[in-house]
Amino acid sequence: MTSPAHAPSPPLWHPRHWPTWFGLGLLRAAIVLPYPVLLALGGALGRLMWWTMARRRRIALTNLQLCFPHWPASRHRRVCRDTFRSLGIAVFETGLAWWSPPQRLRRLTRVEGMEFVQHALDNGRPVIWLGAHYTTLDLSGSSVQACTPFRHHAVYRPHENPVIEHVMVRGRSASREYMIARDDIRKMVKALRRGGIVWFAADQNFGHKNSVFSPFFGVPAATNTATARLARLTGATVIPFVSRRLPGTEGYLLRFLPPLTDFPSDDIQRDTDRVNAVIEAQVRECPEQYLWVHRRFKDRPPGEKRFY
Repeated sequence: MTSPAHAPSPPLWHPRHWPTWFGLGLLRAAIVLPYPVLLALGGALGRLMWWTMARRRRIALTNLQLCFPHWPASRHRRVCRDTFRSLGIAVFETGLAWWSPPQRLRRLTRVEGMEFVQHALDNGRPVIWLGAHYTTLDLSGSSVQACTPFRHHAVYRPHENPVIEHVMVRGRSASREYMIARDDIRKMVKALRRGGIVWFAADQNFGHKNSVFSPFFGVPAATNTATARLARLTGATVIPFVSRRLPGTEGYLLRFLPPLTDFPSDDIQRDTDRVNAVIEAQVRECPEQYLWVHRRFKDRPPGEKRFY
């Protein structure tokens, strides 16, 4: 007899999943609305999230206070509110990412720095796109597929909800964005050794495994060392990749930055510090579009107090 702990998951159309399907249906229906309307709806949803997600609000405020200690409290609170507005908009952007036709994404998107990627590929080098958890993350994956000739493998964290996982993978695969689970290092190495492109974000706290403590806004943060390790194993060129939501209804900017030089080195700590410095510089340009609700500083060096 199967124990409850090992019972098979119910099928995707099980009544337990009907609320998720209903919510996804509403989201899919909403993306036919004009882009300015989606921004307004996202802003309203963000305000609701600000008032109802108290725990995430506290996490975001703590992170902002740690990373910008020189700011007055009023600015911490304002940027935190703007972050939740950005998160609300990101919900509708996710719908655009999964179901919007490529031509709509092309109308909304501007891309800079493609020559850095093309130069590496022309010279037979695989490429790592060094990203971060900006709130535009989902949309930027589909947009880069719609607006560039580059096909890439996106490293992601499988979702605990099987319906969302199914729809997410199907939606991303439809745009020829090939998915790799974040713990499948073998598949990442295989893709890179074939001369491909792998895109992942190196800025979340995954515990102590394969991590070192590296400064992020001057605060030690457990940081995965995969960027340097993958580059060393495969000879990949590391190119930072940044996405921004532009003011008003201007759409989005996707920007590839010049590749990291002399990377990796023979010092994994120095390499990881460089990765965090690159991400930090981009976050400073538009802090309200960063995912501050994540417990970036959850793990602490021995003897240090916890923040959350």
